[in-house]
Amino acid sequence: MIPDVDNDSIVYLNGEHVRLGDAKVSVLDRGFVFGDGIYEVVPVYNGKPFRMAEHIARLQRSLNAIRIDTGYSDARWAQLFEDMVRRTQAATAPESGNVMIYLQVTRGVAKRDHAFPAGIAPTVFCMVSPFKRPTAAQREQGLATISLPDIRWLYCHIKSVSLLGNVLAKQAAVEAGVDEVIQFRDDFLSEGSSSNIWVVKNGVLLAPEPNHLILEGVRYRFIESLAQKSGIAFESRPVRRHEVETADELMLSSATKEILPIVTLDGRPVGQGTPGPVYRALRAAYDQTLEAL
Repeated sequence: MIPDVDNDSIVYLNGEHVRLGDAKVSVLDRGFVFGDGIYEVVPVYNGKPFRMAEHIARLQRSLNAIRIDTGYSDARWAQLFEDMVRRTQAATAPESGNVMIYLQVTRGVAKRDHAFPAGIAPTVFCMVSPFKRPTAAQREQGLATISLPDIRWLYCHIKSVSLLGNVLAKQAAVEAGVDEVIQFRDDFLSEGSSSNIWVVKNGVLLAPEPNHLILEGVRYRFIESLAQKSGIAFESRPVRRHEVETADELMLSSATKEILPIVTLDGRPVGQGTPGPVYRALRAAYDQTLEAL
C-alpha cells in the first residue's frame, strides 16, 4: 500500500476499472524500464474538465511524436475522462473539492530492448485525485524562485514520463527553500520544473516562443488570450536572462497552479517585490473564466 494515497479509489487500466491498490503493471512495461511513455494532466472544476480539448490535442501530439498508436480517438479520450470524473463524484462527497485527471500511456510490455517492439499493446492508465487550488497567500504574497541551468534533453515539447531533469530541478527548489526554479538554456529563458514562466517588462507580457525547448502548457494560449482580452500587449519570442533578472513582474502557470506571481528570484525582489498589475489583471480574468464554467 502507498501511504497518503486512497488505495480504494477506482482507476482505469487497460480497459478495466479496478481499485488503485489492486492495479498492477508488469516490471517489463517500457514506461518502467525506459520511461517510454506520455502523460497528461487535466484539471477539473466542479465536475467540469477545463480546456479538455486542448489537453487531448497535446496528448495526441506527444503520442504521435514518439509513435505510440493507441487507437483512441479524441472522442474516446474525452469519454474516458468524463467517465472517470463521474465515477469519482459518485464515490466522494460534493465537498471533496476540485480534482485532476492523470493519464499515462506507455508503449507497453515487451522484452527489454531499446528498439520499438512489434505487436504489443500500449498500457493505458488513468486516475482521478483531488487537488487544491492556489492558496490566498500564494495568490496575494507570491512565490520565491531560484535560477538554474536547464540540463534537460532537447525534446521538451513532448510530455514524456521521463522527467528526471524536472525532478532534480524541483528538488533543488525544495532544498533551497523556495517554490520553483526558473531555468535557462544558453542564457535564454526556458521554463520552471513543472510550469511555464512569464515575464513583464514595461507593461508587455513576454513568453518564450513554443518550440522543442519548452513544454507548451495548455495555459500558454489561454493566458495569451486573457492578455488580449485585458488589453495587455503580448510577445512570444526568445527571452534573455537579463530580461528576466530586470523584469517588472514574473509569473508562472500550470494546470494546477493556474497563474501565480513570482516576487523573488535568487533572493532578490522582482520589481517592487509584490504581485504587480499585469498579474492582477490576468488573475482576475482567469478567475472570471472559471466562475463561468
